[in-house]
Amino acid sequence: MKQFISVNDAGNIDQLVQLALQYKAEPLRDRSAGVGKRIGCLFLNPSLRTRLSTQVAAQQLGLDVIVLNAAADGWKLEFTEGAVMNGQTVEHIKDAAPILGQYVDILAVRSFPELKDREADYAEQIILQFIRYAGVPVISLESATLHPLQSLADVITITENLQAHPNLYQNRTPRIVLSWAPHSKALPQCVANSFAQWINAWHQADLVITHPPGWELSEAFTAGATIETDQQKALEGADFVYVKNWSSYHDYGKIKEEAASWMLTTQKLKATRNAKVMHCLPVRRNLELSDEVLDSPQSLVQQQGGNRVWAAQAVLKSILDSNA
Repeated sequence: MKQFISVNDAGNIDQLVQLALQYKAEPLRDRSAGVGKRIGCLFLNPSLRTRLSTQVAAQQLGLDVIVLNAAADGWKLEFTEGAVMNGQTVEHIKDAAPILGQYVDILAVRSFPELKDREADYAEQIILQFIRYAGVPVISLESATLHPLQSLADVITITENLQAHPNLYQNRTPRIVLSWAPHSKALPQCVANSFAQWINAWHQADLVITHPPGWELSEAFTAGATIETDQQKALEGADFVYVKNWSSYHDYGKIKEEAASWMLTTQKLKATRNAKVMHCLPVRRNLELSDEVLDSPQSLVQQQGGNRVWAAQAVLKSILDSNA
């Protein structure tokens, strides 16, 4: 693994998942793998689970970790080629990234989309320019369109539950529903895009994506999934329901305030096969998901969050092995 920005870098997904589960069982099994090496974690946006899970995973492999909250503590970076820098930006990526690459052996970057210019966001200018200029392996801690470490943790969580109840899935393929949820602000499509991309590439489950009419995701990430605008119909027979808000892709960055009825409840879940419920967190309680669902035995959100460590550890070890 030379870098990690999407499922296309994962190689064999099941092998990566099994490596993560091995670390969950024995966190320090490779504690000297990264000794003498350093990872830099550059955050252009806020983070809780991604930041801490990556640090924990790196330390369990023996890596030294440097964290910079670049949005607060660093210079405002410029990413436009040929820019006349007479505005708010202070340093060009062409000057910053090569220096960072001299300081660390792996560079991990987190950056959100602005949700103003779809073409600019979906060009993934920020993460791709770090890859172009840093000269070291780059890991996405979430980019403008994707969140691969979250998606790997999601697949790990689903795999654990499939393995814990093998008799439930004999002679049939599990049904996973990605369900849009209400929110009070415009959120990116990153998690939803990434989850769809990973489940479709995994080929171990049938994916249904449900959302209000007009709230389609980019077909570049959803191709192969079934799209259903009737939420209750989509939930019928579901084994897993992944709840997530995203703002509009076609009417870029807009939110749909009138769709409060899309919040998942225990009443809606009666149409499922006692489905397990997932969410990447943070979650707006009683807006995206009701308390009764989040606090029920059907909720996997805490398990998902915990699995972020093992996802990061598996990716870091794969990168260390490829760049030994």
